[in-house]
Amino acid sequence: MLELTSVTKVFYPGTVNEKLAIDGVNLHVNKGDVVCIVGSNGSGKSTLFNLISGTYPVTAGKMVFDGADITSKPEYRRAMTIGRIFQDPTKGTAANMSIEDNMITAETKGMKGLRISLNNEKRQQYRRLLSLIGLEDRLKDNVGLLSGGQRQALTLLMMVMSRPKMVLLDEHTAALDPRNAQTVMDLTERFIAEYQLTAMMVTHNMQFAIDFGNRLIMMDEGSIIFDVSGEEKSKLTVEALVRLFKDLRNKTYANDAGLLTKA
Repeated sequence: MLELTSVTKVFYPGTVNEKLAIDGVNLHVNKGDVVCIVGSNGSGKSTLFNLISGTYPVTAGKMVFDGADITSKPEYRRAMTIGRIFQDPTKGTAANMSIEDNMITAETKGMKGLRISLNNEKRQQYRRLLSLIGLEDRLKDNVGLLSGGQRQALTLLMMVMSRPKMVLLDEHTAALDPRNAQTVMDLTERFIAEYQLTAMMVTHNMQFAIDFGNRLIMMDEGSIIFDVSGEEKSKLTVEALVRLFKDLRNKTYANDAGLLTKA
C-alpha cells in the first residue's frame, strides 16, 4: 500500500537554520493496517504526514503508494486517494457553505466532470448519513454554525464519502473537549472497520496507541525507533514503552503530560 525508502526532509538546507526533520525513514504500510504513531513533540510525526500527503517535498528518498511512485506527485493529486484530517476542526470543511454543499464536494472529489443533482432522494441519503453524527435536520445550515466537535465529525463523514485508500489522522481529536473527542473517536473506529480503511494516526496518548489499531510506531528526532504489531503490541504497557524509549535513546521521554491525554 505505502512504501517509504530512505525518505529524508531537511528544512533550510545550507543555512544556519538547517534542520534535519526526517532522517532516512524506511516504512512499509500494508493494506488494512491501522498504525498509531507516538513520539514527543518535535519527533517528526506531523512532518512525516506532510511528506506522505505532499504538503512538503522530500529532500531525498522515494515514496510509492498503491504501486505508483508518488515522490514528485503534487498534494492535490495525492488528496484523491489519501485523506487527511487535522487537529484543527475548521480545516476539513468550508464554513461559508451549507452542510449539503460540503457533502456534494466530498462525494464528487476526484470525479472529473461529474455533477450530482440535489433531489429529494439525494437529500434523504445525506440525512441518513448525517444521522450518524446527529446532524440529519441541518442540511441547509452553514457549516460555520457548527461546534468544533460537530465540524470534526462532519469532516470524518465527508472523508469516508470521498472514498480514500488511506487516511492520515493528525491528532484529530486533540482540540476537542473529552465528550466530543470520544464521539469522534468512536466514529473513527466505526468507519475504519465498516469501510475497511488503511489508516495512520498520530497521537500523544500511549495507552490509546497500545489499545487502538494493529500496529504502533514510535518516532524520535526524525527517525522510527520502534515498530511493533499484533500480539507483541497488545502486551505492551505505557511504562514499558517509556522504559524502552529511555533504553533506546538514552534519555527521558520528553512529553510525560501527553502520556495521559486523549488521542
